[in-house]
Amino acid sequence: MVKQKITGQNIITRGITKQNTVKQNVIKQGVIKIKQSIKKKNVIRRKEQIRSIGAGDGEILFTEDMKEDYTILAPGMLPIYFTLLKIIFGSYGYNIEILDNHGPRVIEQGLKYMHDDTCYPVMLVTGQMIDALDSGKYDIDKTALMVTRTGRGCRVSNFICLLRKALKKAGYGHVPVTSLDFAGFEKESSIKMSLPMIRKALISIIYSDTLMLLDNQVKPYEIVKGQSEKTVEFWTDEISEQFKQDKGYSLREFERNLKDIVDSFSLIPVSNTGEKIKVGIAGDIYVRYSSLGNNNLISFLHEENCEVMVPGLLGFILFILDNTPGNVLLHGGSMIKRVTASMLMKYFLRFEKKMIDIVSSNPRFVAPIPFKKILSLIDGIISPGCQVEMRWMLAAEIAGLIEKGYENIICVQPFGCLPSHMADKGMISRIKSIYKNANIVPIDYKPGVTEGNQENGVKQMLSVAKSREKSKTGM
Repeated sequence: MVKQKITGQNIITRGITKQNTVKQNVIKQGVIKIKQSIKKKNVIRRKEQIRSIGAGDGEILFTEDMKEDYTILAPGMLPIYFTLLKIIFGSYGYNIEILDNHGPRVIEQGLKYMHDDTCYPVMLVTGQMIDALDSGKYDIDKTALMVTRTGRGCRVSNFICLLRKALKKAGYGHVPVTSLDFAGFEKESSIKMSLPMIRKALISIIYSDTLMLLDNQVKPYEIVKGQSEKTVEFWTDEISEQFKQDKGYSLREFERNLKDIVDSFSLIPVSNTGEKIKVGIAGDIYVRYSSLGNNNLISFLHEENCEVMVPGLLGFILFILDNTPGNVLLHGGSMIKRVTASMLMKYFLRFEKKMIDIVSSNPRFVAPIPFKKILSLIDGIISPGCQVEMRWMLAAEIAGLIEKGYENIICVQPFGCLPSHMADKGMISRIKSIYKNANIVPIDYKPGVTEGNQENGVKQMLSVAKSREKSKTGM
C-alpha cells in the first residue's frame, strides 16, 4: 500500500475540510433544534386551542385514563370482525360495545343532525350513535363514541368534526369522541394502538375474512338451513376464547385453526341441484359490509338464488400499507411510519399466503386472489397512482371477482361520495371493454331512494345474468 505524501498543501486542505465539516454539523444541529422548537410550540398551541374549545363548548376529550370507566360505542358494520376486535380491545382495557340498532329512526336522526348533502355512511353512523344515546340504555356521562379515520381523500376524514357538531345539536356535546386514527390527525383523543395491538387486530381480520368467505360459499347450498351460520358462531366463540388467553396469534396456531375451520365448513352437507347465480359485491367499504348501509343486500341476494362473494377487509388494509411508504417519500411523513408499514406488509403477506393455501387445498372452496397478484390486474384499467379512498383497489377487486368466476358485480355507491361517482363509473366501462362477459351495475344508496328501487336495479342485473346462463346451456 502506497502512503500518500504529506505536504503543506495537504495539511491546509485537510484543515479547511475539517472546518467546513464542523460548520455543517453546527448548522445542521441548529436547524434540528429550530424545527423541534417550532414543533413543540405548535403542539402546545394546538393543545391550548383544544382545551379552550372543550371548555367553551362543554366538549370532553377522551383520554387514556378514561377507558376504565367509559363504555365506548362503535358503529355496527361487520359482526364477525367486530366481535373478535372487541375481545382484543378488551384485553387492553377498552370496554367496547358494537351498535346493532337499525330502522327508519336511525336514518331520521342522521338527516336531522347532518346536512342532507353529507355522504351516506357518515349520515347513517351519526344517526345510529345519536339513536343509541337517546335509547336510555347507556350512562351518558360515562359513554364515549368511536369511529375510524384513515385520512384518505374522503369526506369521512372530516367525520369527527361533523359528529361533534351533530352531538352538540342533539344535546350530547359533552360525550367524548375517540377514533382509530391511522392518519395521526387526532393524536390528543385517539385510541393509542401499539404494534402488538395492531398485529393482533390484523390477525383477527384474517380470521374474520376466512369465516365470511366460507360462509358465503356454503350458505346458499346447505341442506339444513342455518348450519353454516352456526359454524360461524362456533368458530367466532372459539377464537374469542383463544384471544382471551392470548392464544391464536402465532403463525402455527393460525394455521391449525384455519385448517380446522375449513374442515368444519367442508363437512356441512350441501345440495348441488339448481345452479346459483354468482354475484360479487364491490364498492364503498361501509356500504358493502354494513347491512344497515346496503339494506340487507346479501340476504336479498340469497333469496334471489345467488351465491355471493365479498372481498375481505384484509385487501383494504394491505392497500393502505402498500401505499404508505411511497406517500411518505412523496408527501413527507415519519420514517418510522414508512418502515413500520413495510414491516407489517411483509408480515401479513405471510398470513395471507397461509390462508389462501389452506382454503385452496379444499376443492370445494374458492380462495381469494393474493394481493400482489391482484395489483397486476389493474394494468390497462387505472393507474396505481389513483389512491383517492380505494380507487385502484376497487378496480383490482372487480377484476379479481370476474377472474374467479363472479362475473355479475354490484358496485355499491353511497350518496355524497365524490370518488365513487367520478372514478368508479369510468373504471366500469374500461373493465367491461377488457372482460367482455362482465355484468356490472352501480347501485346508489341514499336516504331518498327506496329499498324497492335498489332491489329493482339488482333484479335487472340478475335478469341479464339468467339470460346469459340460458344462452350458454342452450335452454
